[in-house]
Amino acid sequence: GHSLANRFDGSVWAWGGNAFGQLGNGTTINSSIPVQINNLSGVLAIAGGGFHCLALRSNGPVLAWGRNDFGQLGNGTTSNSNVPVQVKNLNGVVTIAGGGFHCLALMSNGTVLAWGRNDFGQLGNGTTSNSTVPVQVKNLNGAAAIDRGRFSSLATKSNGTAWAWGDNSSGQLGNGTTSNSTIPIQVKDLNDVVTIAGGGHHSLALKSEGTAWAWG
Repeated sequence: GHSLANRFDGSVWAWGGNAFGQLGNGTTINSSIPVQINNLSGVLAIAGGGFHCLALRSNGPVLAWGRNDFGQLGNGTTSNSNVPVQVKNLNGVVTIAGGGFHCLALMSNGTVLAWGRNDFGQLGNGTTSNSTVPVQVKNLNGAAAIDRGRFSSLATKSNGTAWAWGDNSSGQLGNGTTSNSTIPIQVKDLNDVVTIAGGGHHSLALKSEGTAWAWG
């Protein structure tokens, strides 16, 4: 119910629903026109979650704002914030992704960290316990790209394979089952993947040959 834009000058703007402070301007008032996120500059990448937002700054830190009942702001609390707060213990981030109520960060060393809601195993750390700070996704090295579904997570590796974890009620993990997984599992019969994307309950992959694949 909200939208984000990252301008060339490094500022971030948002509009739409703001019940949880997801517009980041210090209020909880909806806006039908873009409003600037408070005290946020030098931003390289942005990501929108269900009712929360993320920003990666050029000097390294990741900031988050909005809904936080599952710890999706990653600052060690479950209190909503209508202004950006820094995600804890997170350095060397390449890119970010925001799920329905969880978040992902791809690190420069090829590992992936996750935080927030975890009842389907979408944090990938082998548990179903929520986390208010980033935790490392298990058994995942050499990651090259990340994305998320509503309650699931996705990654590609530098070897062209695709991996998924979390909610699998519609087969969105692509392993031929509908069983959830708390750790990454390889998407079947899919190689030479360039990038991936997660929808609400389905997943997509772009292969190097230019074809697109979908499941869920």
